[in-house]
Amino acid sequence: MGKREVFWGVVSCIVILLAYIIPYTFLTNVANWYGSFLLWVGVAFVIIIINLIITKDWRS
Repeated sequence: MGKREVFWGVVSCIVILLAYIIPYTFLTNVANWYGSFLLWVGVAFVIIIINLIITKDWRS
């Protein structure tokens, strides 16, 4: 595994951790369900983009 894949792997792990940390810390006082939902949709979009970046140079 190259340095590029390791970098993007670490970035995706950080984004995934933030998806768990932010709703239970900063969004605890948001009474509406869409506060966390919007965050998780954004995180999913970011993770999909990171996966596209990592796998775009893979060949079979």
